[in-house]
Amino acid sequence: MFSAEAKKKIPEILKRYPIKASAMLPLLNLAQEEEGWVSEEHMCEIAKLLDLTPPKVYEVATFYTMLNLKPIGKFHLQVCKSLMCALVGSDTLIQWVDQELGITPGETTEDGMFTLSAVECLASCGTGPMMQMNDDYFERLTLERFRTVIADLRSTGECELATGPFRWPDPEVTT
Repeated sequence: MFSAEAKKKIPEILKRYPIKASAMLPLLNLAQEEEGWVSEEHMCEIAKLLDLTPPKVYEVATFYTMLNLKPIGKFHLQVCKSLMCALVGSDTLIQWVDQELGITPGETTEDGMFTLSAVECLASCGTGPMMQMNDDYFERLTLERFRTVIADLRSTGECELATGPFRWPDPEVTT
């Protein structure tokens, strides 16, 4: 269920769309921002707000991999499994995650800090192996850099090795 604060945002979201159903993705994102995932209760509430059936909301929620349908860790590690990323080491990166954190795609560490997902294109084909952690990209990863990322996230909750998306100029590329 939406919190009181989130409920204040709903009218603003709805008024942006002449067709109420078009507000579904922003409302699903609002639910995920609150809890880190989209619960069945949120989907039912969104269905009522949009005069839709819960299965219609579920259809949309299950289509988009950016929406989490179960609780995830504080840090959501996403590794691209497209052909281009596979060619530059995404399988190796997934092995590093398993070695360092003991999880494989779809799993969360016992302490609830890290969840690993294998996803399709993260639009960073030229900088693999790479992973997205929450909203940050970590590109050109080596085992050493990966270990630094994990250690920093465990200790401070952030890492200066974040590179993108949309960070320009790339600090590692000199002209």
